Amino acid sequence: MSTGDTTSTPAGPKEQHGESFELSARTSSAGPGDVSYAGDSLAQVGSMPLPADFGGSGRLVELGSTTEEAVLAQLVRELSGAAPPEWHSVEAEFVTTAGSVRGRARYTVGEQLQSIEPSAAACSLVRHLKSVSATSQHTPWWNVRLRLSSAGDIDVDFDSGDDRPPPEIYLPDLPEYPPGRLPVWMAAHVGHEDRQSRAPRAAALQAHADRVANVWPLPAEREFPAPPLLWARWATIAAAHIAVRSERGPRVLPSLGWFESADRCGSTLYLLPGSRAVLSGGVWNAPELDTAYNDAAAMPNYYAGAPDWIADPVLNPRARSGLLSFCYWWDADRWYRGESPPAVRCRAAIPDVWTVELAAAAIAGLLGEPPDQELRNAATELVEAAQRRDITRARVIAVFGNQDRFDIDGALYQLGLAGLVRVQIEPLTAEQAIAHVRQYIHGRGYDTTGYPLQELVADRISVGWTVYVPVPAGEVAVGRAVFYIADDGVLEHSSSSIMPVAYVSGFTQRFRQRAIARREAGFER
Repeated sequence: MSTGDTTSTPAGPKEQHGESFELSARTSSAGPGDVSYAGDSLAQVGSMPLPADFGGSGRLVELGSTTEEAVLAQLVRELSGAAPPEWHSVEAEFVTTAGSVRGRARYTVGEQLQSIEPSAAACSLVRHLKSVSATSQHTPWWNVRLRLSSAGDIDVDFDSGDDRPPPEIYLPDLPEYPPGRLPVWMAAHVGHEDRQSRAPRAAALQAHADRVANVWPLPAEREFPAPPLLWARWATIAAAHIAVRSERGPRVLPSLGWFESADRCGSTLYLLPGSRAVLSGGVWNAPELDTAYNDAAAMPNYYAGAPDWIADPVLNPRARSGLLSFCYWWDADRWYRGESPPAVRCRAAIPDVWTVELAAAAIAGLLGEPPDQELRNAATELVEAAQRRDITRARVIAVFGNQDRFDIDGALYQLGLAGLVRVQIEPLTAEQAIAHVRQYIHGRGYDTTGYPLQELVADRISVGWTVYVPVPAGEVAVGRAVFYIADDGVLEHSSSSIMPVAYVSGFTQRFRQRAIARREAGFER
């Protein structure tokens, strides 16, 4: 499995007006019967050049064409022919049902969006395209989205996105285009009946019922790494994708990692207080879901024996659409599962986090060329540093090098969100310490009579500075303001009545405790 960017880009010219460009028909690994011509699909299976007069009013093919590529090319021609002058791009969406084709087209003209209702001819072509798909080896689709630029860039996606009509819109279509066996996503959409949802109240009731009935989860030892390692590898792969400016790959937010693969598999990882974690998601063609929806088999009880905190807020969104195919949870010292499959059958939905070597290979593989030993070593050191929460900018640069080509700051930010970056505190200068104290005094409106701020001085201590106004020669002052400012910017207001040696000892201890807290602010939230 690879978490790399597998985008395949068609070669060849893409010039308009007198030049030819390709309308590439692509297939994703969404599974048998699911057709996609999207630009982010995995493999090119054919192409059809459009004519030199692309954009004109003539027909490319007759409506009776029996190839999806030809009908699709004609639809593109229809949309471009209806474009307003000086258009730059168009995004057209169509939803088909047994009774109608509904569509909208939004053209970009300069900095404005102009909505134009697709022509009857365009809607007829969409209907025909669906009919051609239904009689081919492909499973019928219901939604199609086309993105077309005046320069000839085309992106077409079938059955994509989450904005699907409600199930009752699809049901009349099923007899018209009998698919034999519905794709899992469609079967779930029309028949999941919230069977995988687990609201907090339902979770509490079911957890109690499981205890009473002696239903216990299965220990899942050696299925996944412990959450701190899993989290570190997940976040490092995410940072690598950001560094190479890839929209694919995993991502992290504080306490949340998510991943969506190119082939409609994905997962989420939630880190919870008290050494707990939840890893759940779905594989697009999970056989258990296929038989549950298409053969009326029993739905696996993914939450068998689960505690009451395994509930919708920490479950992958697939649970709400009936497409969850695994759920694991970590409680204190090990992973558990209900009736989820073994981890090996979940790999397509999870980044390469099982070992340091797999994670490092995924990172090195993003750089295009076959990685040499030096790059593999640097990637390995980056993953190992992440596991120690000791990432530095130098380690990231050691992998990606060119700071103009790669987004080093974005990668470091992602790693910082994950709590994996070494806390590096640069010592303050005396000028910075004095300026900080002066701003502190002004901000609180203190009376500075007899305490001229222009006479502030700073004496260095081990973790910061002591800042004060010296007592004039020959005078004695009791309770005179003294300020301690640490290198991490924390300022404490004290007094000359307190012995400096005693105060500095506590001040230093508090600074070190903050440093430890920052370093440990990872999994143990």
